[in-house]
Amino acid sequence: MKKIASFTVNHDILEKGMYVSRVDGDVVTYDVRMKKPNQGDYLSTGGMHSIEHLFATYARNSEWTDDVIYVGPMGCRTGFYLLVRDKMSHKEAIELVRQSMQFIVSFDSEMPGGKREECGNYLDHDVPEAKAVAADMLTVLENWTEEDLKYKE
Repeated sequence: MKKIASFTVNHDILEKGMYVSRVDGDVVTYDVRMKKPNQGDYLSTGGMHSIEHLFATYARNSEWTDDVIYVGPMGCRTGFYLLVRDKMSHKEAIELVRQSMQFIVSFDSEMPGGKREECGNYLDHDVPEAKAVAADMLTVLENWTEEDLKYKE
């Protein structure tokens, strides 16, 4: 079998940040890397779950609602994938992620989709961790530019 693109990225040199993972037709997949891989510091399932609910809710309610295809966690628990239509520029995608992280940092309400009938694991949330990770990502992405979206080799 052919190796999938994300497995060809050298995870030993991958840093926290935001990268273009792949482009398929009019769909751009961004790698929103919140933890440095293979360092023993990973997102907890509760923190990751809270980030997922909040990140997806914000992105899907932004001005880009019709262009956001998917927001979801990586199985390795080091970040998220954001899939969008290519009508959104890279600069706008970076800004959307920054705004989403700010939303998480400032979040102080009932968890969207947090009721038993709305979620398959509604009790497994860690909002304080989600806020801490989002605050860290705001620092990481503070001066992030389109040139930074390329994986280092």
